[in-house]
Amino acid sequence: MPMHEPGTLSRGEDGAICIRAEDEHYFIPAEDVRSLLLTGKATPVLATRRVPRGRGQDIIEGYAVVGSGRRSVFFYSRAGHFLTPMVNFLRVARGEAQSAPLFPLFPGDAGAGI
Repeated sequence: MPMHEPGTLSRGEDGAICIRAEDEHYFIPAEDVRSLLLTGKATPVLATRRVPRGRGQDIIEGYAVVGSGRRSVFFYSRAGHFLTPMVNFLRVARGEAQSAPLFPLFPGDAGAGI
């Protein structure tokens, strides 16, 4: 089985955080990124899903939360449970870095889902 990176964060067009985890694509809107960083409380992680005879609809697929020590951001989604160091999240959010890696919260169990 080939080794691959469990996921990445990148900055979207309008300041949103784009999340690729396994084969899934999610995002956190810019206003929710600010809320996450200011309060540290759970923020919805969204995905755009197609609905029959309609356009894409944004639905909640998980959530992100800042760790109690404010050193990491945790992501919980259908693709699994991941974390990234806060410094990496901040660099992406500020546009200082193009992307940052996500790490499985439970090594070897990245695709378990919630």
